[in-house]
Amino acid sequence: MLYHAYEMQRSWLNSASSIASISSEMLANPANPLGYLGMGPMAAHALDVFAHATAQYGKPAFDITEIDIDGTIHPVIEATVLNRPFGDLKRFRLDGLSDAERARRPKLLIVAPMSGHFATLLRGTVERMLQQYEVYITDWADAKTVPVHEGQFDLDEYIDYLIEFLEYIADQSSEDEGSGRPHMLAVCQPSVPALAATALMNQRKSPAAPATLTMMGGPIDTRESPTTVNDHAMDRPIEWFRHTVITTVPMNYRGAGRRVYPGFMQLSAFMSMNLQSHMMSHFEMFKHLTAGDHDSAQATKDFYDEYRSVCDMTAEFYLQTVEEVFQKHSIPKGEFRHKGEIVDLGGITETALLAVEGERDDISGLGQTKAALKLAKNLPSAKKRYYMAEGAGHYGIFNGSRWRNKVAPVVEEFIAAHRG
Repeated sequence: MLYHAYEMQRSWLNSASSIASISSEMLANPANPLGYLGMGPMAAHALDVFAHATAQYGKPAFDITEIDIDGTIHPVIEATVLNRPFGDLKRFRLDGLSDAERARRPKLLIVAPMSGHFATLLRGTVERMLQQYEVYITDWADAKTVPVHEGQFDLDEYIDYLIEFLEYIADQSSEDEGSGRPHMLAVCQPSVPALAATALMNQRKSPAAPATLTMMGGPIDTRESPTTVNDHAMDRPIEWFRHTVITTVPMNYRGAGRRVYPGFMQLSAFMSMNLQSHMMSHFEMFKHLTAGDHDSAQATKDFYDEYRSVCDMTAEFYLQTVEEVFQKHSIPKGEFRHKGEIVDLGGITETALLAVEGERDDISGLGQTKAALKLAKNLPSAKKRYYMAEGAGHYGIFNGSRWRNKVAPVVEEFIAAHRG
């Protein structure tokens, strides 16, 4: 019933959004004299803000067509190189490079969060890393679009996907002499499965094990500096989550009948954590429109176009993550299992580890990601590094100016020092 109620509300809001958008355009039309009088312009801008705030958002495109490297514009080719039911592997490659130049570029797998948003949330991360690397990224599927006959997808499957993706990239690296073993960068939630996949591949002496793993704002040990998100997961038993936030995909989607944690609930949770800030952002957008500062207003619109584009997660993945990561703390206790096999972080002996945290991160507190360095007890200290981004919040460590100018250079330096 929860999903059906949401669909009904969304249908109503879509109509209201369309009416508001049309009304705004009519009032703002230069041929309409009312647009120049009294409350006309202000009403037009208010309707514009309302239309944008209530619009429906689908899956955005990466839309990375070119990047500027030292003043030279390079076209970018985007391709899906592996297609799987619950997520594809995308590759971004610079066009126009010689075979020798392309072969020298290290291959980097960016693991996008499966936490309600699409992989395009990391568009800025991909653009920055394209400066030096051939970039691959996990493009996770919206669970409501995956038919039930495709089976389940939990943390075990997530880890298997990462191992498969790394093996594919390693095969490509072997064809490009000089690029070395692949590197992996995990943003937020996937730091846990990425670390587990790395441990398993090290244990098995896999030649595809990443040369480096960078974990950014990941909940490795949520007992360190617990945040509101951690408290919420700890305050209720797993059965509460199973019966309260898990629902069934309705018949109008390809994944009809699948049990999911819907993206609209995750978005509501994120919005409620900083509701005053989001309200002020929309008020500032209104003021920018009224003052004629359309560039600033568009920047806010662009952010929320991405932020409000959400997808569903499979129920089994969501519940297992809550239970194993936030309630049982299985990873730091050495009790986490992958298909019955203990994941021994002490088995990481080859992959260099970099932990990145934001000083003001209110989702993954300070020390939660850094804990991975201590847990990899058999990895030489020369292969470990910790970096705290001063003044950065959760999103600032992988997007924006702090990411581009402060964090990314640290990641690049670390990868350069530990190329496989």
